[in-house]
Amino acid sequence: MDSKMKPLWLVYNNKVFDLRQDMLTLQMLRLMDLLWKEAGLDLRMLPYGCLATGDRSGLIEVVSTSETIADIQLNSSNVAAAAAFNKDALLNWLKEYNSGFVDDLDRAIEEFTLSCAGYCVASYVLGIGDRHSDNIMVKKTGQLFHIDFGHILGNFKSKFGIKRERVPFILTYDFIHVIQQGKTGNTEKFGRFRQCCEDAYLILRRHGNLFITLFALMLTAGLPELTSVKDIQYLKDSLALGKSEEEALKQFKQKFDEALRESWTTKVNWMAHTVRKDYRS
Repeated sequence: MDSKMKPLWLVYNNKVFDLRQDMLTLQMLRLMDLLWKEAGLDLRMLPYGCLATGDRSGLIEVVSTSETIADIQLNSSNVAAAAAFNKDALLNWLKEYNSGFVDDLDRAIEEFTLSCAGYCVASYVLGIGDRHSDNIMVKKTGQLFHIDFGHILGNFKSKFGIKRERVPFILTYDFIHVIQQGKTGNTEKFGRFRQCCEDAYLILRRHGNLFITLFALMLTAGLPELTSVKDIQYLKDSLALGKSEEEALKQFKQKFDEALRESWTTKVNWMAHTVRKDYRS
């Protein structure tokens, strides 16, 4: 490009993806962020820019000073198979980049806690799948965010008829390890994190009909995983729109406990992904 500013011009050719679905999901994340902020809850969401210029082309914003969970874990271990099980890797990584001033680490962990709560709720409500460790990233300032929304509305990937993802959303013990700043047991910080998740869920549920309407309007757009009323039914179920608020909250609490209890399955998936990634490199 002929410019005195010497901009960085990048062109990538990779697997064929329909960025319109990513674009829709990111717009829903922005809407969630707006609804939460209107209710006085800022969960430090990072819905990066994404613009589909066609059904097989588009632009995606590069989020600077960020790394994938997979890379953070791989760089902390000499053995790829063990990297996914190193619960200290993420906390140590944040400490490395937030040690300049006394309150830097506290601020980074606060960013992580709030953003983790936001994406836990958002990924559950929208049924976002394929959550391997290269599809979750963290900024050096602590903000956690998800990328690559090729599987939504409960259309989870499977292998030999078995679903790869067996949790409602991603919440691993290394995330909790960061939130609790390395402490064990149910601390006050964990209680606050859980409360943030519950509050965020109820706020979205109160606007459930808005989400149903917006997705219904996109039914004829030809998106890969939004093709029928059955896909929209996932939203109705995740938001528990046929139940009272008390029953809906009880459902979410059960999903929260399930996500944490079964997080070992996530770690096994991450291990397989990390080993495959290390082998290819």
